[in-house]
Amino acid sequence: MQVVFELENGEPDQERVEEAVHYQLAQSGASHADVDFAVQLAWGTLQHRDVIDARLAEASTNWRLQQMAKVERAVLRLATYELLYGGDVPLKAAINESIELAKTFGGEESSRFVNGVLGRVVTLGGLASTG
Repeated sequence: MQVVFELENGEPDQERVEEAVHYQLAQSGASHADVDFAVQLAWGTLQHRDVIDARLAEASTNWRLQQMAKVERAVLRLATYELLYGGDVPLKAAINESIELAKTFGGEESSRFVNGVLGRVVTLGGLASTG
């Protein structure tokens, strides 16, 4: 999420994504598999940003993307990527992780906002809500 947040502006660049992920995870002792997974998530989110943003715009009836707090927007983009393209990620897990990220990095109401928008992404997208 922090990499998506950091690289929100500009054209997606896989090399920049990899550098940012390595920087974020350098002190954590993350495994190569964890780093690879984080790169995949961040790169996929940024690559598909237009489709993701269209889904979020449809799901968020009261807030345009540009009006959302940057943290909430990054969390929503990452979660929507997982919902749309992360085939083996259970929907509930993606949503719950996003709510936790919103609680950790966002404001007081961020988790409820993220939960509501993602619920509409699932409903409007015809995604199965189990898993």
